[in-house]
Amino acid sequence: MGNLIDGGEIIARMIKREGVDHIFTLSGGHVQNIYEGCLNNDVEIIDTRHEQSAGHAADGYSRITFKPGVAVVTAGPGVTDVVTAVANAYQASSPMVIIGGRSPLRQYDMGSLQDIELMDVMKPITKWAQTVYETRRIPYYMAMAFREAMTGRYGPTFLQIPSDVLFERVDEDKIDWPENYRTSGEIMGDPALIKEAAQAIAQAERPMVMAGSGVFWHRAHKELAEFAKAADVPVYTNAMGRGSLRQDNPHFFSLSRKPAFAQSDCIVVLGAPIDFRLKYGRSPAWNPDAKVIQIDIDPRDIGRNRDFSIGIEANIRQALLQLTGEIGTSSHTDWMQTLRGMEGSADAQREVYMNSDSMPIHPLRLCKEIAEFVDDDTIVIGDGGDIVAQAASVLPVNNPGQWMDPGPFGTLGVGTGFCMAASVAAPNKKVLMVNGDGTFGLNGFDFDTFVRFDMPVVAVVGNDRTWHQIYVEQKAMYGEGRTPATVLGDNARYDKVVEGLGGHGEFVEHPEQIHAAIARAFDSGKPACVNVLMDPDPPGVKGGYEFK
Repeated sequence: MGNLIDGGEIIARMIKREGVDHIFTLSGGHVQNIYEGCLNNDVEIIDTRHEQSAGHAADGYSRITFKPGVAVVTAGPGVTDVVTAVANAYQASSPMVIIGGRSPLRQYDMGSLQDIELMDVMKPITKWAQTVYETRRIPYYMAMAFREAMTGRYGPTFLQIPSDVLFERVDEDKIDWPENYRTSGEIMGDPALIKEAAQAIAQAERPMVMAGSGVFWHRAHKELAEFAKAADVPVYTNAMGRGSLRQDNPHFFSLSRKPAFAQSDCIVVLGAPIDFRLKYGRSPAWNPDAKVIQIDIDPRDIGRNRDFSIGIEANIRQALLQLTGEIGTSSHTDWMQTLRGMEGSADAQREVYMNSDSMPIHPLRLCKEIAEFVDDDTIVIGDGGDIVAQAASVLPVNNPGQWMDPGPFGTLGVGTGFCMAASVAAPNKKVLMVNGDGTFGLNGFDFDTFVRFDMPVVAVVGNDRTWHQIYVEQKAMYGEGRTPATVLGDNARYDKVVEGLGGHGEFVEHPEQIHAAIARAFDSGKPACVNVLMDPDPPGVKGGYEFK
């Protein structure tokens, strides 16, 4: 007879076999033996102050490592607390595995502690969700959870394990340990469709590329640059696609995206859903007569909201390799020069506010100051509304995975989890978080986690004392003074909260103070918060901080 091991040891071994070195959790009795298994197998345990943060951290870990992040949550409220993070990962197509506790099988429906069935809650927001009923089969289900998360369109999976199944001890010699359970192969595009797409791009007068998260997840940044050069096309990025093309690349564009969509006669959409961020592909935002070439790993997203001219199911990297080989060389000089002129004009207008000395501080001035601290060794986390939208257009993001934000679900509060993931998965990088003041209130107490695990994250809070995106709309619709639930306190000192948790705090009221305050925050070597009072009604912008 072999050595007896319990389910916690089995789970930890499967996590280690997958090459995952950290789990994110909040302590719970239903799952505590998983921690013992992790200690035995050199899997580091990062415990958070809220399960939502643990889920966001698992999401962030996958974005940094290209491995499935793992969160372990206890039964009942532990699982319900992580739901928002799972939904965010589902909408963002982030691969992660949530292991949830459950009351013991022998006490189902008897009213035991935290005895509630949550599979019907988790199934709509995961790619795959199952319950394990036999300890010996845990490796099989863990393999399925990892495979489902990391194949096709990525996404979260959920494995529920009743505590008596988890704590039972079984003979390890009688356990089957899966090894080769998911393929690393990449799907190529249909050659005929690739050829048709290449011809359409070459023959177009005003082609453009919209590169989304699929470019990032398929590690296609080099192929994107080579394709852009061969086809001579402007490239715009969003979501996790930011950083896939360096900003000094002659084919990188950002400020002219709106007129480009309206005027382009051939729009190539790479791994980006045509959703609200792309105006659903509808006229007048998009040229109604444009050919649309849509390439995605998930055919269910091809043709959603907008008819396509050519739809190609493929891994983005493979499709770009094929397109580059097929297109040869092409030229769209006049179109590129027209767009570059638009970019220069918009940038010149924006510079006025980026150099503003007005008080309260203009958001674009704050973003300009933050940008001076972002280099190739910095990971930037965007957690907020308006200030994050502005930062995304200003900060020098030049590497894949350098920028992380919630994605299409628009979840506020992702920041602390993403930051702790970046800190453990990329320890040689600086971690800079751009926060809204409203956002800080959601998971700000996980600065305690940063302190306990020595994570010198620097958060810059753009503090306009409102839930600004809603505030602007309310005021426009109902008038001054008719803005309930959108105004926050004038005296909220988020910097003092961080100091109280053992970190470093800075409070900034004048624009000339910003640079020195951020520098001191980084130099402190501690988790830090730079709380910057910002103009709630900044000139030069309209609702949602969209530049006029």
